[in-house]
Amino acid sequence: MTFFGEHPWTRWVAPVAALGLIGGSAVVTNQQADADPGLPSRTAAQLLADVRSADVAALSGTVVQTVDLGLPQLPGLTGGAGPGGPRAGASDGDSGMSSLATLLTGSHTWRVWLDGPTRQRLALIDGSNETDLIHHGNDLWVWSSADKSAVHRRIPTLMHPLGPGQDTRGPADLSPTVPRTPKEAASRALALIGDDTTVTTSGTASVAGRAAYELVLTPKDSATRVASVRIAIDGRRHIPVRVQVYSTKLANPAFQVGFTSIDFGRPDASIFAFTPPPGTKVTDKGTLTLPVHPSRKGATNPAPAAPGRLQGPTVVGSGWSAVLVGRLPLTAADRGTAGDPRSWLDGIRFSLPRVMGSWGRGRLLEGTLFSVVFTDGGRVAVGAVAPAQLYAALAAT
Repeated sequence: MTFFGEHPWTRWVAPVAALGLIGGSAVVTNQQADADPGLPSRTAAQLLADVRSADVAALSGTVVQTVDLGLPQLPGLTGGAGPGGPRAGASDGDSGMSSLATLLTGSHTWRVWLDGPTRQRLALIDGSNETDLIHHGNDLWVWSSADKSAVHRRIPTLMHPLGPGQDTRGPADLSPTVPRTPKEAASRALALIGDDTTVTTSGTASVAGRAAYELVLTPKDSATRVASVRIAIDGRRHIPVRVQVYSTKLANPAFQVGFTSIDFGRPDASIFAFTPPPGTKVTDKGTLTLPVHPSRKGATNPAPAAPGRLQGPTVVGSGWSAVLVGRLPLTAADRGTAGDPRSWLDGIRFSLPRVMGSWGRGRLLEGTLFSVVFTDGGRVAVGAVAPAQLYAALAAT
């Protein structure tokens, strides 16, 4: 149950704080978004300003995420107990990583509820099963109906989201994943805007029965496999309601996350009052100890990376075609406890085709939006590029 994300509640509270990363040198055209009779025309620059100023304190709705990354059928991704199920004999940690991996393929449905900075709920619906993250005041719950288990943490008051634009850090034991909401996906995409991106509009669309503008980010970098990113912005509330990422290798979106229904009314308070159902195994993990943003008074440096994570990553290149090169531990002693990401990755890595070059030997995972190389020497290179770009980055580092 470790697949909800690094700081899920701040993704909803702050109105796309990542927009502050947008560079002034981006190419933003004055093209108008042709409006339907209920919406005025807006330029791309005006839409960006709209999103910056958006402030929605309460909402509820259903979000559907669809992923077509062109990944092969691999044991570490598909699991051994049915679609998305954990492998036989997998530890709790391995099961969590397998759950994370299921979000990389197919279609997934989320229910979301937001009521201010201290009450949020996010639920992943999988058939008759449901996995929820519930934040209510100083309490954080992660509940799985399939496992009949719940994990409880206490959140220090200092760590609560402080409002629009404030940067807070979330649970260190909740691993980052693919974006689960339009706001989260838009934040990541908009943070990439720079010299190598053209920002335009393409008229309006209807999302969840509401009129929305469409903002289009088009990389000018021919080396990336990202063809474009289309962000639908609600015409009245100015928040992202759908994000589509197109690959140079597909006609349809390789990744899409958007609302199918949305209500800006305040959810009922009972939604956030979680009590574990009878028969639930409850684990209390005490109070969260979270790294704090360095700009805050009394801030400390983030804790060192846990065993099994990338060590000393290097970024080769920039923008859309940047390649991240890092290293994973090689020895069993370095891998840490059961459920370490390296153990989970082994099931994938050894099923991949062999590749070699001046940089050495390894295995290649290639998809519609990105490629990954695992070298025999323990290094990893990943980027939204073709394998040749990864090989060059490995040879240069």
